[in-house]
Amino acid sequence: MKKISILFIFYFLLIPNLSAKQVSDSFADLVEDLIPTVVSIASKTLVKERSLQTMPRFPEGSPFDEFFKDYFDNEQRKLQPEKPMLALGSGFIIDKSGVVVTNNHVIEGADEITIILHDQKEFKAELLGRDPKSDLAVLKFNPDGSELKSVIWGNSDKARVGDWTIAIGNPLGLGGTVTAGIVSAISRDIGNGPYVKFIQTDASINRGNSGGPLFNIKGEVIGINSAIISQTGGSIGLGFAIPSNSAIKIINQLKDFGRTKRGWLGVQIRPVSIEIAESLGLPDEKGAFVSNIDPIGPSKIAGIQEGDVILKFNDIDIIKMTDLPRVVAESDVGSTAIVEIWRKDNIITIEVKLGELPEETYVQRSEIKKNNEEHFVENLDLVVLPTTENNGVKVLKVEDNSSLITGDIIIEVNRELITTMDSFTEIIEKIYKTGRNSLLLKIIRDEKTLWATIKFK
Repeated sequence: MKKISILFIFYFLLIPNLSAKQVSDSFADLVEDLIPTVVSIASKTLVKERSLQTMPRFPEGSPFDEFFKDYFDNEQRKLQPEKPMLALGSGFIIDKSGVVVTNNHVIEGADEITIILHDQKEFKAELLGRDPKSDLAVLKFNPDGSELKSVIWGNSDKARVGDWTIAIGNPLGLGGTVTAGIVSAISRDIGNGPYVKFIQTDASINRGNSGGPLFNIKGEVIGINSAIISQTGGSIGLGFAIPSNSAIKIINQLKDFGRTKRGWLGVQIRPVSIEIAESLGLPDEKGAFVSNIDPIGPSKIAGIQEGDVILKFNDIDIIKMTDLPRVVAESDVGSTAIVEIWRKDNIITIEVKLGELPEETYVQRSEIKKNNEEHFVENLDLVVLPTTENNGVKVLKVEDNSSLITGDIIIEVNRELITTMDSFTEIIEKIYKTGRNSLLLKIIRDEKTLWATIKFK
């Protein structure tokens, strides 16, 4: 009996020791390695001052005309035309060449973006791409010989409620601030749109943490800190991060193309209410009710009908209506999706070739860095640049009386496809020799396809 008691005492003493080994008493060594991967971001926006009311109009030659003109000119000179507004946020390095990830709301509308490293070195950054739907943006700066350290991506799908998390960022301008907590919830919907479900954490996150990384205790990024819920504006333990698995695909697209390429089904949907479920003979309120269909969208072509209820998309159950836009958007453009539908008391399966969701945001990059790549087309009095994606030529300079404007991308000339600078000049020269006076151009302007004409000189 005495031996048994001793064994029980030893067993209970052993349990705390085993538990203690599972959690480190300090994150110091880990954080020391991670801090160089995190940057502060300062964005400057030039806001125009409100101008005075417009000058009254008088008949030409009126003595009041000159008087009021002098008065308004003097008053306008007193106003500062632009006032800089500064905003601070966080980001992290994903590539040693100087590629940085942050939130879209950190840099949205900025005229100037500055990256500040952990050692306080500052660099001007350019915007590679941004996506308001997921609140992500990708920046690029030239490290100019500085040795950079990049993060390691983690698998956010493996995150569990109760796992340790570490947030590093620039809250309230205090760069390099480290906080720790746990994963409080996963797949949290906070009403920020249908494209992201967040990781919730109680690691302290404040204003300025936006765009910074959320690490697991392996030092891997499992989220991008993006939002808090607070009645005071400060942290109350309700922080939300975009899961890394949702972010990586978007980030790569922004880095490569300057925009996202989301799958598109071409349907308008609404929740399946009790009344809809009962009237259609559905056993529950799961799924997405198709209320409208785009007449030229993928669903129309595939045979999905208004009044159908989408139950599954590529074997993923659509529990709530909001599940559908996210899983469709995460699918590859041009891929074939298997959609399970409830129609007239039967479950049917339809294959849909996904289109591309029209995006509102596209960053037109300064594709060409060297002036010697500019090309002057003499017989059109036009200066153009090649694009890096072989999708036409970009207008750099043009006469004021032309229907073209700076920034237009010419993708067709007289219905001939333009891919490179050589193809553009060859077609122009060929048409010029025919004696024609003008050209019909297909252009891209502000993400819209337009037609324009230009005359030979």
